[in-house]
Formats: sequence, structure tokens, C-alpha cells
Amino acid sequence: MPVRLLSGSIFFLQLTVALATSSIKVGEVDPLSGGVSQFGIGCHQGYVLAFEQINAAGGILGQKIELVTEDDQSKPGQSATAVRKLITQDKVVAILGDATSSATLESAPIAQSDKIPMITPTATNPRITDVGDFIFRVCFLDEFQGRVLARFAREKLKAQKIFTLTDVKQDYSVDLLKFFKDEFTSLGGSIIGEQSYSTGDTDFRAQLTPIRVARPDAVYVPGYYQEVALIIKQGRQIGLRMPFIGCDGWANQALIAIGGKAIDGCFFTNHFSPDDQTPVVKSFVTNYQQKYGAMPDTFSALGYDAARVLAEGIRRAGSSNSQAVRDAVSQTAGFQGVTGQISFDAKRNASKPGLIVTVKDGRFEVAEKIPP
Repeated sequence: MPVRLLSGSIFFLQLTVALATSSIKVGEVDPLSGGVSQFGIGCHQGYVLAFEQINAAGGILGQKIELVTEDDQSKPGQSATAVRKLITQDKVVAILGDATSSATLESAPIAQSDKIPMITPTATNPRITDVGDFIFRVCFLDEFQGRVLARFAREKLKAQKIFTLTDVKQDYSVDLLKFFKDEFTSLGGSIIGEQSYSTGDTDFRAQLTPIRVARPDAVYVPGYYQEVALIIKQGRQIGLRMPFIGCDGWANQALIAIGGKAIDGCFFTNHFSPDDQTPVVKSFVTNYQQKYGAMPDTFSALGYDAARVLAEGIRRAGSSNSQAVRDAVSQTAGFQGVTGQISFDAKRNASKPGLIVTVKDGRFEVAEKIPP
């Protein structure tokens, strides 16, 4: 009898230790390679920094957070495959990602069907949270950024005539164009011409030549930094001197690295500035630089916020049960993020401020702050 009691006690002790040291698995799906890899890498680095800080402070509910990462390779269909794996094989309690709207629209229905909360840091397409009540975002929406840029162009740049150039392969770009056009024309402006391109294109002379003929006051390019940098650079080469204006898909240092001086005098909407002097931003920038040896960009900042919002939801839920986490995250209000104060509305979209950023002497500078 004493032997059996001792064995049982040892078993109970071992089980208790195992439970105390087990981890809470959180999934990530992002483009870590391929055409938009800089977006995914930025988000990933933000997640890693946030979870390292949380784990160093004791974790959540006495457990460490374990990030299980999948690369969607910037390819259609891969995000959905990755999310299925994270849910069925890795048994994650929640998912962070995807970084782009098209990829998130592919994978969000799977998370919703399996009732796994999914928080995208950067996918701005309005349809994303329409997928269901387990889908969240910590960035502002395309409607918000499309309309505020239209007002900025009309009221601050005094633009009357605008030409547009849209990436027809990206839902993000197509929807942004709609919101921008609606707002700009309602303010008395005119869209005097439209051209399109596709992700991966490198020669834009055929699209830019009609713009030179039309002589608009500005050119609106709602796209991603790789193509945008080439578009502006080639536009300057054929004599286009008006400002190009755009969206948060421009928000990467590669825009300037590729486009060089051609990007000076352009404007785009954004979520974050590392030059913000609020204590939470200054601390984040310092810690990020210490870890990665570089300044944080918008995607790393939004990734950091998404990870912290999720961790806070797990803490408030008092459980890593996915339904309980979803319910707690949905109650997020007044969360002080590095990209602004975050509150979720009834559709699980973040109500938060935005920025208009300009490029001056090869640097991103805040031109205007926009309230939510």
C-alpha cells in the first residue's frame, strides 16, 4: 500500500508539473517568402518580440506562449492549406494572420468554421470580418483609408483631377479604388482616367503614357510597394512631376530603396510612425531595435499589437479555450497599442486613428494625423 501511494503521488506530481509547463499554442500564417514577404516578415517579427516579452514576464495563465509559424509563400491557396494544418495538426487555440487581404479571405472561412479565433494585423478589406464572429483585425479598414486619402487629396493637395492605376490581381487594390473614387467625386473632384496592372509586372510605360497626356493633379496607386516603387520611378523618367498618392501597402523601406529620390513628395495612408514620442511607441522602437538591429515598420508594429491583443484576451478569458478567448477578445476596448488605442466594434473591426505619411529626403514623415 505505501508503495502504491508513493507511486500515485509521484504520478500526480509529474502530471502537475507537465500541466504547469505546457505551452499555449498560437498559430501564424504569413507570407515569409515570395513577392510580399516583407509584409509577412514584419508581422512575424512583431509577434516574436511580443511573445518573448510576455514569456519573459511569466507567460499567460502560468504557461508560455508557443508560436507555430506557417509560410504561405505569397501564393494563392497556400494560406488556406496552412490554416487547416495549424488547426487539425498543431491544435492551436488561435491564429495570427494573414498579412494580405486576398490570403486572409481564403483562410478566414476555415478558422470560422472550426471556431478558432483569427486576428489579422494588416488585412484591410472590409469583407474579412463579414466571414464571421471569430475573425478580427487590429488595422483600420480600406473604406477608412480610401476616404481619408481622398479628402486629403482634395482639401490639402487641392487636387481637382486625378488619374488612377490599380492592381487588378489584388482585392485590396480594387476595393480601395472604389472607396477613393466615391469620396473624391463626392467632394467635387474628377477621375479623369483609369489604368490597371497586375502583381509582378515590372514595365509600366504603357499605363504611364496616357497619364502624361492627361496631366492630372495627382496619381492614385492603391497597391503594394514593389510595383508602386517601379511605377513612380518610371513615371518620373517620362516627366511625371505630380504627386503619386497611395495606401498602407506602400509602407515598407523597400519603397524608398527601389524608388530612390523619385518617391519624394508622395503621400500614403499608414497606421504607425516610429517617430511617435508616446512612451509605448518609444519603448517598442527601442526594444525592436535591440532585437533586430533595425527600425520597426508598420507591419511589425501591427503584428506586435495583434499578438498583445490576443495575449490579453487569453489572460482575461482565464482559459486557452478557443471560444472563451474569442469572447474575451471581442470585448477589447481602449487597448493601448503602439499603432494607437484599439477598441473592437460590433463587427470586430478596430476603431483607431490613422496617419497620412509623406516621403521627404528619403524618409517617411507624418503629414497629418486622422482621428478614427
